[in-house]
Amino acid sequence: MSRPADSAVSAASAVSAVRTYIEQHRAAFLDDLAEWLRIPSVSAEPGHASDVRRSADWLAAKLRETGFPTVEVWRTPGAPAVYAQWPAADPDAPVVLVYGHHDVQPAAREDGWETEPFEPVVRGNRLHARGAADDKGQVFFHTLGVRAHLAATGRTAPAVTLKLLVEGEEESGSPHFRALVEEHAERLAVDAVIVSDTGMWSEDTPTVCTGMRGLAECEIRLYGPDQDIHSGSFGGAVPNPATAVARLVAALHDDHARVAVPGFYDGVLELTDRERALFAELPFDEQRWLRTAGSHAAHGEAGHTTLERVWARPTAEVNGIGGGYQGPGSKTIIPADAMVKLSFRLVAGQDPDQVEKAVRAWAAQQVPPGIRCEITFGAATRPCLTPLDHPALQSVVRAMGRAFDRPVRYTREGGSGPAADLQDVLGAPVLFLGISVPSDGWHAPNEKVEIDLLLKGVETSAYLWDDLALHWRHGP
Repeated sequence: MSRPADSAVSAASAVSAVRTYIEQHRAAFLDDLAEWLRIPSVSAEPGHASDVRRSADWLAAKLRETGFPTVEVWRTPGAPAVYAQWPAADPDAPVVLVYGHHDVQPAAREDGWETEPFEPVVRGNRLHARGAADDKGQVFFHTLGVRAHLAATGRTAPAVTLKLLVEGEEESGSPHFRALVEEHAERLAVDAVIVSDTGMWSEDTPTVCTGMRGLAECEIRLYGPDQDIHSGSFGGAVPNPATAVARLVAALHDDHARVAVPGFYDGVLELTDRERALFAELPFDEQRWLRTAGSHAAHGEAGHTTLERVWARPTAEVNGIGGGYQGPGSKTIIPADAMVKLSFRLVAGQDPDQVEKAVRAWAAQQVPPGIRCEITFGAATRPCLTPLDHPALQSVVRAMGRAFDRPVRYTREGGSGPAADLQDVLGAPVLFLGISVPSDGWHAPNEKVEIDLLLKGVETSAYLWDDLALHWRHGP
């Protein structure tokens, strides 16, 4: 049995070996990433369809070069995804899937870019290009990470069976992703999913995200008279659909900013005292956050902090509302119809199907006689949440802590994404490993990634696979 001092020396030696390997291969890694970033894989623009296919083929070739024995490009009705697998030598080792995407947002010099968006430029410690942070850089750090892992441990295969799934339509809403996962569910079967399409709190505060909210969206249309009618002849005597929409929206929340739809909060997993305390540890400046939002006041459900509201509480928002005459001057009518678009962010414990039923029942109660109501719901996204004590999450935290040499804190994401489809279809916990920071400017002109942080992502990846193999079944 090794002594504590021996273990400490071994751990320090592993860190030294990983960092040495990364430094030796840093230049080649950045050159390869720049080559990939030059491919304008914009999934939202049909004119770039061939570029998205070229991006998938490029990644597939690079994964084969990295050492993955199985690499495939999976076609979809839209853009292709890339799948890779590298079995562990131990057949009982955990199986882990890394998710990311290789498509990017549109970008053009005239949007405000200081340089050509698809011609990577290094300024100081920053690599500027579309996709540098979202998400090519964060996908690509796993290629050097697994090689550093092998070099430092002397292995010929990863300590876990490692799978990658890199989709090509995330920036277009992942319209075919769930069907793709369902089609290949047997081959994608895993013990845990690592999503590298997220970020950290800041350069000085490394964090691990533990969950994302789900999403349900609907459009409600109210119909009154068969056509617009004269408000002098009929006003005050027939129901007005624009007034009905206004009353419906006014009834959406109570005086404490809670969603007033009966049954909306059914199943909501409340924050624990520990989780609230961990959120409170983060260096959150509410006034600075408000300036970023361009808002002049914070608002939301009573009894919760701003971070709790955007990360761990369900919401209902009016995304658009309209009806009747919108032109200059006045037009004295009762409009024939009116509409409102609503979105609901959902948290762990909520079922999108149940939320839809609750909203439909609530809306029907708000509509007066003589008004016909039509509600259309779009595709929903389920929330995902990993318990703080889950062994895979703790492996991510330990690996990141070793890379950054400092404590790792916890966040959640207020938005929604395809990670929930992986959790839902594969029945595996979802963990988030990202090194991007808010200043990276996802979807904005001059997107960049901090090179030092990108290499910390490489380092975290290099430590993670051994830690998962060691602690997955045996505990900390």
